[in-house]
Amino acid sequence: MLPHFEILAPIYDCVIPTVDPEIYRRLLELPVDGTLLDAGGGTGRVSAPLRPWVTHLVVADPAKAMLRRAGKKGQIWRVRSFAESLPFPDGVFDRILVADALHHFQVQSRALAELIRVLSPGGRMLIEEPDITRPIIRVVALLEKLALMKSRFFTAEALGEMVKAPGITTKIHRDGRFLAWVVIRKRIPRGSHLAS
Repeated sequence: MLPHFEILAPIYDCVIPTVDPEIYRRLLELPVDGTLLDAGGGTGRVSAPLRPWVTHLVVADPAKAMLRRAGKKGQIWRVRSFAESLPFPDGVFDRILVADALHHFQVQSRALAELIRVLSPGGRMLIEEPDITRPIIRVVALLEKLALMKSRFFTAEALGEMVKAPGITTKIHRDGRFLAWVVIRKRIPRGSHLAS
């Protein structure tokens, strides 16, 4: 695998367009008295603006250079890790964000299973991906393949099916242009002390 994100780290925040943080705040139902995991979060460009609405922010990413950039944004706990094998106990994150990253993960189904594992009961996860149903995004996907990025894009509906399990609900949102969001909720088990 070519070290694309190690190379891009110094300019990443300048060349990748940002989305209004209010969208993430609304879809993640922030503020929350808890911890937000930004999986594949790189420089923290999406999650750093959400820091005022969570108790703790963790950015997990395999690229050292990207995490160094995230560290310059302050009050971010950085963890070098692939999403497919997260070094966290079960159910520790109240919110999880995967913004424009899932298509870069090596094995998406395994990463999603790991993310659901570390999501707390009653927690909420937001996956943002380019909307592969749009022709322009199919061109982007082709360009990433030509750049040997090994990206693998899924429709929002396919992602919803990949996380389908008892206690998991999903809802899909689209901006009508380029982005799709899958909101995943992990229900609190009946009889749990958390349900009261």
